[in-house]
Amino acid sequence: MTELKSPFLDTIFRLRTDGHITIFAAIQDIPKKEEQDVASYLESEFEKERLEFVSDQIKYDAETAVWAAKVLYRSAQLYLIRKDTDKNLDKLIPVFKGKIDVSAILSADLSLRFLPQIISALQGADAEDPLIKMLENILTQFDYSAIGFELDLDKINWEQELKDRTYRKLYLERIVEKKAYKLAEIPYINQLLIGEFGMYKDIFWRELKTITKE
Repeated sequence: MTELKSPFLDTIFRLRTDGHITIFAAIQDIPKKEEQDVASYLESEFEKERLEFVSDQIKYDAETAVWAAKVLYRSAQLYLIRKDTDKNLDKLIPVFKGKIDVSAILSADLSLRFLPQIISALQGADAEDPLIKMLENILTQFDYSAIGFELDLDKINWEQELKDRTYRKLYLERIVEKKAYKLAEIPYINQLLIGEFGMYKDIFWRELKTITKE
């Protein structure tokens, strides 16, 4: 993939490949062709990541992936460009109206995993920015993408949330990768982690406490 002519695709591609984000100054409608290009690109990225979780039961959700990419793209633009945008935030950052299942969560995560960085930047610029709450609400719905980021997740039923074996494995792995102590000390999650670590607990995460009661 060499020459990129789509601002939308260019932003998502560069963020995923080298961790840098390109901000295009004009906030304009995204052409359907650009959405299709992003959908195709993210599908290829999903298939690469599928090698890690080895499941043919979890399908790529193109509609959710594009929605999440739009959220990321618009959020990055809105970090710098806010003139005459406050009235249109709901249109620029639409709420998710689809079905949240493992396919949707993992498809959205291709982009939403970068959203905490943008929220942190927004908080640094203006802690009262209404955009922050909107983005936090999105991450509360897609909490897998927020692992390691401070969110109020007290209302989640963790047994229900982590009932899918593949998703549970990925969730626990990301908790360990991010050293997300607050999540790791939730009794249900803590028991899962300790069970996975077994006798090698100190090798994987020596500092993690074993929680024995609610």
